[in-house]
Amino acid sequence: MHDALKNEISTYEKRTPKSAASHTRALKRIPLGVASNYRAYDPYPLFVKEAQGSKIRDIDGNEYVDHNLCFGTLMAGHSHPEVVKAVEAQLHHGTAYGMPHDMEWELAEEICGRYPVEMVRFGSSGTEATMHACRIARAAAGRDKIIKFEGSYHGLHDTALISVKPKPEEYGDADAPNSVPGGLGVPQASVANVVIASFNNLKSVERRFKGNPGQIAAVILEPILMNVGLCMPQPGFLEGLRKLCTENGALLIFDEVKTGAKLGWGGASEAYNVKPDITCLAKSIGGGFPLAAFGTSRKVMDLISDHKVFHGGTYNTNPISMAAGLATFRSVLTRENYAHVAKLSKKLAEGYRKTIAKVGLKAYVASAGANGALMLYPKEIQNYRDWTLVDIDLWRQYWFGMVNRGVLAQPYWWDEQWTISVQHTEADIDKHLAAFEDVAPGLAKAQQERGPVTVAAGH
Repeated sequence: MHDALKNEISTYEKRTPKSAASHTRALKRIPLGVASNYRAYDPYPLFVKEAQGSKIRDIDGNEYVDHNLCFGTLMAGHSHPEVVKAVEAQLHHGTAYGMPHDMEWELAEEICGRYPVEMVRFGSSGTEATMHACRIARAAAGRDKIIKFEGSYHGLHDTALISVKPKPEEYGDADAPNSVPGGLGVPQASVANVVIASFNNLKSVERRFKGNPGQIAAVILEPILMNVGLCMPQPGFLEGLRKLCTENGALLIFDEVKTGAKLGWGGASEAYNVKPDITCLAKSIGGGFPLAAFGTSRKVMDLISDHKVFHGGTYNTNPISMAAGLATFRSVLTRENYAHVAKLSKKLAEGYRKTIAKVGLKAYVASAGANGALMLYPKEIQNYRDWTLVDIDLWRQYWFGMVNRGVLAQPYWWDEQWTISVQHTEADIDKHLAAFEDVAPGLAKAQQERGPVTVAAGH
């Protein structure tokens, strides 16, 4: 650990003693002291007291401009007034039914009017949406194998937990990466049914189809790979996937858990003019409440209607979440708000680029809709293996430096990205940029002193 990083962590520890104490206490009863592994980091995570709008406060009383936003779940921002109003009203009419209600149809109409799907089923998390999408795709194709991309994240079910963060010694050929389980407990049968390709590499996808003739049910991907900061699809890549799937009788699944709400009004399918067979949604569609959906054609959904594929869930279409979802689609994810976020996103990205150039930092900014990231690379990454060459300690210096200056620039972990909410203001972006301008010279100096650093990724 270099001196500049040590200094930032020391400052962090002086600012947040109550978080340290809470974490120590939590370790006695909760593995890692947190409810999700992604929330654990050294020396200890921030513990939150409250949040409102674009701000969040920790239990030590420090306030931050929040671009973490619950790992990108809150494009609405914290406690958006229209979402709160809808939820408060629904609380007086019941918190759970386990029976049909009209909000199901209303929200399905909103989704079908915005994304290229004819029918929708709901759930509570992105993991559920992608799990059911893979299952119904296998049923529709009558095949077992799924192609996913090295370094991609699609939730926590067995099909998704393959080659999420493989180590260099596990990689295999770039055109035919090995299928690597994401941890213990993933059955070998699941590993065998997930074949891995490289993002932005159509040759690797074609090779997988040829090597598994008549066995590939679907290709699943995030249209923008977002488990590596932001990795943009190169021209022709998404179109090429659509063509390969059609030619080989496989379904194309867009995991739009992140891009569906935050890239633009109609998600990635509208932005890139590529129509998938199945669309998965979650995170920001619920305005801060657990809500997910997967949608596809009537023909594919008939597998559920005909009782050939089972889909259920006690909390599906929970009325509180559905009220929040309707308010989010109607009052938050509007064209006017997308224009507002786009303006702030442009200002933030351009401000970063100006500072990067001024201090001579070898880095670039990737930006797409409400999301963006400081990418600590000399040139644009195109796949997971490119991303693994990040200088992790340099990134940690950036993250802790920004936190110490009152800005949660993104969730902790160097594979994440910032989110801009509809409640962020020009003043918030100004504060973010001022903090980065203060941090950036130290990053450039440390980068020059450290030279090239190769680090195996993973968390």
